Amino acid sequence: MEFTSYASGSRANAYEVYDGKTRLLLEAGLPIKELRRRPKFSTSGADAVLLTHEHQDHSRGIREIMKAGVDCYTSAGTAGALDLPAYRTKIIESGVQFRIGSWQIMPFDTIHDAMEPLGFLLYSEALKEKMLFATDTAYIKYQFSGLTHIAIEANYCRDLLEGSDMEIRGLTRLIQTHMSLQRVKRMLQATDLSKLQAVFLLHLSNSRSDEGLFRQEVQEQTGCPTYVCSDSETETVGFC
Repeated sequence: MEFTSYASGSRANAYEVYDGKTRLLLEAGLPIKELRRRPKFSTSGADAVLLTHEHQDHSRGIREIMKAGVDCYTSAGTAGALDLPAYRTKIIESGVQFRIGSWQIMPFDTIHDAMEPLGFLLYSEALKEKMLFATDTAYIKYQFSGLTHIAIEANYCRDLLEGSDMEIRGLTRLIQTHMSLQRVKRMLQATDLSKLQAVFLLHLSNSRSDEGLFRQEVQEQTGCPTYVCSDSETETVGFC
């Protein structure tokens, strides 16, 4: 399985997963002109885009990607919030499985201040591998088994939440809508990791995270290679 991060963080989020048969874009937070500067990106090679929610750091480029001929799979709440055109918009629901090429996909609801946010459980029939993709959520209320890959938000560390009263008021939203390193580790503790091959940490805060610490703690807990996807123009690619 190949997982590519084109951007990850509070500025923009855009990823891609490929199993040798079907190529899926996950999020559309970069304008298409920026995506096209990435060596591996090609809308002509994308079979679909999955969109978790309407916030601009995840959806900024969605209309241009759809105009390039790529169908968007998202919730009715997200499609309505973005006023997406019916043409090429495929409405999906939490708990209702669907298929795109070689992927079987199960959407699930997440905890975020958006209209109808989703995460995705993706199973590749070609590889017999399963990926959890979850970003912008305070926590995950479901348990999963048989995961081979996990791509998950690790936005902040509680030990780094310090600042002025104004900053503290802003932290209320952060805690209620984003996942901390501590919550990621609790989720991993409650998850069947017997088949896990790799972990990708997404959407780290610029000021309230520590890439080295996050990678080390998750890798020690899981015993698997752990990659941190950064908010930069240099793509991060994991081959697993």
